[in-house]
Amino acid sequence: MRRHFGILLRLLPVASAPAHPCLILIHSEAGGEPRLAHKFPAPLTQLSEEECLFYSTVRQFAEETIATQVNAMDEQQQYAAGLVDRLFELGLMGIEVPEDLGGAGGSFFDAVLAIEAISTVDPAVAVLVDVHNTLVVNALRRWGTDEQKKLWLPKLASGTVGAYALSEAGSGSDAFALQTQAEACSVNGAAGFRLSGRKLWISNAREAGLFIVFATVDRGAGYKGITAFLVEKGTPGLDVGRKEDKLGIRASSTCELILDGCEVGAECVLGEPGKGYKIAIETLNEGRIGIGAQMLGLAEGAWGHAARYAKQRKQFGKPIAEFQAVQFALAEMATEIEAARLMVYNAARLKDAGRPYVKEAAMAKLFASGVAERVASQCVEIFGGNGFVRDYPAEKYYRDAKVGKIYEGTSNMQLMTIAKQVL
Repeated sequence: MRRHFGILLRLLPVASAPAHPCLILIHSEAGGEPRLAHKFPAPLTQLSEEECLFYSTVRQFAEETIATQVNAMDEQQQYAAGLVDRLFELGLMGIEVPEDLGGAGGSFFDAVLAIEAISTVDPAVAVLVDVHNTLVVNALRRWGTDEQKKLWLPKLASGTVGAYALSEAGSGSDAFALQTQAEACSVNGAAGFRLSGRKLWISNAREAGLFIVFATVDRGAGYKGITAFLVEKGTPGLDVGRKEDKLGIRASSTCELILDGCEVGAECVLGEPGKGYKIAIETLNEGRIGIGAQMLGLAEGAWGHAARYAKQRKQFGKPIAEFQAVQFALAEMATEIEAARLMVYNAARLKDAGRPYVKEAAMAKLFASGVAERVASQCVEIFGGNGFVRDYPAEKYYRDAKVGKIYEGTSNMQLMTIAKQVL
């Protein structure tokens, strides 16, 4: 059995797939010769029984546990005490970690469902789950040595938060203009590196116990000198600096990371020296699907609040949901959300199937972030004056939505990626 967030879900028996994915043989009732019949594929957004149970359980947890703390976490700009521990207890921080290493043994699509479900209630909590699973865990699973996996994946599944330290003041969209330096040195008598530089906008930095830090071992080599390092919290020379005071997803910690002569052994190199650019590009391609899922969930949450409010709020003697203008607004929002769901789910399922997905991931993030912003804005308008005050949920969704067009690749960067794929 596969474990999800501490609850064992029994795997359904799966029949052997037919030789042709679209055709099966069926027997006639009269015992005649078998005849060919079409076997239609399942709708893209139709979840299996196990996926449906997983999503609904995570959604229930979000609504019963996270929802009551959203406003306080937003005001205090930090996660509620014990919440991160609870995410680990439920298995939401080790979704793709193999079972033999303490994880749930789930799929990338499972991670996407978890991010979506949590985002309907609080995108700030979802980004913790997202960065940890789709960036840090995935990078280790793909690029880590056997020793690194055995050391870190059990920890990442059970209590250690991961952070991804790529961006710098002068390298945002131009990610490979980074200046953080890695110089060869001796560490405890063995080969190692001394890291010096400053990273900015690092999600999960305050909670993290492990950082994937990107630095260059040879500035003259350009992007071919970039190398990824596994740096543990508490390593001398590594300090978490100022936390940004953000517009949205305020509970999520976004901090600077200061590396001042931080020494790590050669065994802390992730992948190979000079291959950091490849790790960053390919991991971010996966991470963008996660951001698409976050924005999808955000839009779903905002739409739900708008629809409920429209049925309750009365003007001119009847609920505003009975006015055609409001009905049309809600219908348009629902249509865009469904389109975003199709794009996000398609990209995630392509990734799990081992099929090319770079274009689809960029499209999913580009479109879903736009949908989230538009739906959240319309949600504010449906709430009217109440949508502009913090006593109601609309304004937080609106603030949280804006970052979707910025982090893990701006909308312009997604357009560049798409253009390269289609032209």
